Amino acid sequence: MHISTKCSVAIHCLIFIHEYGDQKKVTSELLSLSTGSNPVTIRNILSALKKEGILSVKFGTGGASINCPLNEITLYRIYKTIEPDFLSKLIGLHPMPSPLCPVGKNIHAVLDSSYQKVREDLHEQLQKITIEDFINDYHDSQKKP
Repeated sequence: MHISTKCSVAIHCLIFIHEYGDQKKVTSELLSLSTGSNPVTIRNILSALKKEGILSVKFGTGGASINCPLNEITLYRIYKTIEPDFLSKLIGLHPMPSPLCPVGKNIHAVLDSSYQKVREDLHEQLQKITIEDFINDYHDSQKKP
């Protein structure tokens, strides 16, 4: 299984924009420095979040702000925005089992049933976590010595 780091970078950006967007102009270059990611990657993430309606981004002069209530921005929504087909790619199937083998000719149907349950459970859990939760966790981490 593989889960892309782009979602973590997107969450990092959203927390940064929430925390500092009122105080300074948040640009892809600034977010690049904060995340350690390439500015082009940041711009692609911001563009996707903008298309989804999560962010407003002022191109040219720069600056980003969050457009909707934090409790409406779920981890699922972020992930689906950044990696649209992530659930289908979450668990891969080997592409060429032998059709001559009794197990091989039936394995995809057998695996699909269980794997679909995993995808549904993951979808449900990702819907429960919001950017508001991440921001609260960020604030809690600031209080620790």
